[in-house]
Amino acid sequence: MTEENKPVEANQPSTDGPDASPEAGETATDAAETDAVSAAAETIPELIDPEALEDGAEASADAASAEAGEMDEETDFEAAFMELRSTYAAKERECEALKADVEDRQNQHLRLAADFENFRRRTQKEKEDLEIQVKCSTINELLSVVDNFERARAQIKPQNDGEMNLHKSYQGVYKDLVDRLKKVGVSPMRAEGQQFDPNYHNAVMREPTAEHPDGTVIEELMRGYLIGERVLRHAMVKVATPPEDGADENTDETPAEE
Repeated sequence: MTEENKPVEANQPSTDGPDASPEAGETATDAAETDAVSAAAETIPELIDPEALEDGAEASADAASAEAGEMDEETDFEAAFMELRSTYAAKERECEALKADVEDRQNQHLRLAADFENFRRRTQKEKEDLEIQVKCSTINELLSVVDNFERARAQIKPQNDGEMNLHKSYQGVYKDLVDRLKKVGVSPMRAEGQQFDPNYHNAVMREPTAEHPDGTVIEELMRGYLIGERVLRHAMVKVATPPEDGADENTDETPAEE
């Protein structure tokens, strides 16, 4: 065998000996790691179930959707609550305004009712006063007729049967007139012997005397009349006064100062 036909293996550097180069070691390590990764990649599909991956993805999507739905519901609830709260506040303000309006109208109604009641009472009183004034004016015209009958009865003394019959006839008219006056509320005063009262009596004469207390009505010159509790006509009277020292009790009567 010639040198040309000798194998070249003897000339190639050996990697097994201590004299092997570092580059050759790194190449071998990289090749080993690549082989391990390839082997692991071949075993991963066998360990992972595609259906499980799909179910997990769907579950994750459902969970995310549910969480998003809960967040949307919470947001909608908060929005609805705020809207309801705003509506309640507006209705409350409207209710307060209506209450104030109702109270104002009630006060107006009470004022109108009070004004109407005062007007009714005032009108009724004015009507009653007018009726009394008309009645008093009419009755005063009749009182002079009554006075004439009383003077005639006091002065005329019948002397025979004819005069007595005439006297009875006009006294019958007098009695009928007095009865009709009583029916409308007219009543005569009884002033004689009473203490003088300017609300009912009109003193036209004074008489000094020791027989009666000072201020006593000793004579009724013209009868007074009442209609109800109202004075229709004051009584004209003579009033007793204390006698002056040394004066005669039978002194002349003196007119009262008006």
